[in-house]
Amino acid sequence: MISGQPGIFALGAAAHGFFEFSLRDEAAGVDLIRTIANLRVPHTTVGGANVVVGFRPELWRLHAPIPDDVHGFNDAISGPDGFAMPATQADAFVWFAAAAYDAIFDLGVETLEAVSPCATLVRESSGWSYRHSRDLTGFEDGTANPTLYDAPAVASIETGSAGEGGSILLFQQWRHDSPAWRALDDARQERIIGRTKPESAEFSEETMPPDSHVARTTLREGGAELPIFRRNVPYGHVCEHGTLFIGFAAEQRRLHDMLEQMAGADGGPRDALTRFSTPLTGAYYFCPSVDALAQFVTERT
Repeated sequence: MISGQPGIFALGAAAHGFFEFSLRDEAAGVDLIRTIANLRVPHTTVGGANVVVGFRPELWRLHAPIPDDVHGFNDAISGPDGFAMPATQADAFVWFAAAAYDAIFDLGVETLEAVSPCATLVRESSGWSYRHSRDLTGFEDGTANPTLYDAPAVASIETGSAGEGGSILLFQQWRHDSPAWRALDDARQERIIGRTKPESAEFSEETMPPDSHVARTTLREGGAELPIFRRNVPYGHVCEHGTLFIGFAAEQRRLHDMLEQMAGADGGPRDALTRFSTPLTGAYYFCPSVDALAQFVTERT
């Protein structure tokens, strides 16, 4: 049986660290893959951590199977009104999640030391939980997520296909304009999101604003919804903060089509929430299965 990376589905961690790396000019891509494949985290009942790793799709394709249509976030996505989502693709991605940040810190230090001969750190982000499962708009995040029973089928490439067991990750940093958001009353915020604030109840089809966040991030094909698996977390501090979007899917087009809808690049309205939140980064990573990563693990003594 081909297994996806368990950290993708490990909910409940309070602290998160995200590290994005670019390959050094003189280094070989396979060395970066091997180094990251050999990372280990302390799986203990106290102070344990989970890790998820991914690679630029074009880099992984040079060394192992991957679907032909999976690619990096190599070009910005622009809407008709000038709104744009930037492309900030790097070569490798490492995400640690734990109960407390001290574990993240120590693992991050070890990772930077291990990776430094072949890659440089281009971005580091820290995430944390807010009011259990709400984002910094005050709304529940991930209400429409598939259950953990269904999530592997949503996030993992089916057995028998290229890259089987792997997942396509979309990772973005969105900075909130919190003063402007807080200036709105709850009723206006709810119309922008498309759900009620206290109960996180989705508006009916008849009352859903066409430019609401729910309407513009919901994908449908043949009348059926195409889900993705979200692991979003807040980031930042009091003066500057927002959301780290962490979305997994078995098909990249689901993620790409969602972004085009949000930008209004599909001919529909722009997502109203993007008027209060600005995308700062954008990258796609291929997160190989445990079995695929094992092919790059060197023998340990």
